[in-house]
Amino acid sequence: MRWENLSDGPRAGAADAALFGADAVTTRVFDTPEFRGITFHEIRARSIVNRVPGASRMPFEWTVNPYRGCTHACVYCFARKTHSYLDLDTGLGFDSQIVVKVNAAELLRRQLASPRWHGDHIAMGTNVDCYQRAEGRYRLMPGIIAALRDRGNPFSILTKGTLILRDLDLLRQAAAVTDVGISVSVGFTDEELWRTVEPGTPAPERRLDVVRTLTEHGIGCGVLMAPVIPFLGDHPDQLRATVRAVAASGATSVTPLVLHLRPGAREWFMTWLDRHHPHLVRRYERLYAEGAYAPKWYQRRITRQVHELAEEFGIGPTRAGAARRLRVPEQSEPAAGPTQLTLL
Repeated sequence: MRWENLSDGPRAGAADAALFGADAVTTRVFDTPEFRGITFHEIRARSIVNRVPGASRMPFEWTVNPYRGCTHACVYCFARKTHSYLDLDTGLGFDSQIVVKVNAAELLRRQLASPRWHGDHIAMGTNVDCYQRAEGRYRLMPGIIAALRDRGNPFSILTKGTLILRDLDLLRQAAAVTDVGISVSVGFTDEELWRTVEPGTPAPERRLDVVRTLTEHGIGCGVLMAPVIPFLGDHPDQLRATVRAVAASGATSVTPLVLHLRPGAREWFMTWLDRHHPHLVRRYERLYAEGAYAPKWYQRRITRQVHELAEEFGIGPTRAGAARRLRVPEQSEPAAGPTQLTLL
């Protein structure tokens, strides 16, 4: 198993600089219902603030990711590919082999205090969810948020997890001294679809309860309607039901993002599709024939429909002075390689 850039232990020789012995990683299993079948690999990272490659065209430059792998087990998750860098399986292994950077908070404090750090915005939850189930045990986020609060460093969080409400007081404290943006991912409210494609996540209604609670406590929260899944979650009635529910939650905005299938995620998703909806396989092969993204005409259609519904249900832009949300590029006129948040 490879742990390059994840451990602060000594490097080996040049031939196997990426490999570490068993003493560099603590592996744990917990025999409790919520963690049965899951293995945690506790490591001490060398760095926690990561620069986003310019070629990615993300709307942020820096990220913090305290975990690798995700028990949400979303069948479409882009981040599955990252498990292959550690010689870990990108299918079931991604869902059940979780890397935990146990020193994330102390390392972040050190990096934020460095004279080389200039207080740039930090995005979290854009690779795997920082409020996945593991966070309930490891509690890395309170220390991370406190470090950002104490330095007055702006940040944003994208999540499907209801566990974020545990840290509500910390978020309010941070929002009093810096820009804090929260976005919750809810691509659809169809319960049957949720149970099959996002089996480890809280139900969409519970996520919208998070939006409602944050809003009631003065923290503006947007919704990323992501992913909109072609032929399974894109019927006009489904889009209407989702936008209606988002509006009822008090979200400051709703941003649709169409499913994208990068290498790693594509193979896993298509295997799932062939098992559950074999009649759609050919349609997906045609729709995604040009690469990871759906055609521009399809993205424009979804964006137009959602924007029209948002206007109908009264979801407007974030109010001036409200907490900054995590922004993503509009997709009504997508570029050649449209950007989507990597969590999705």
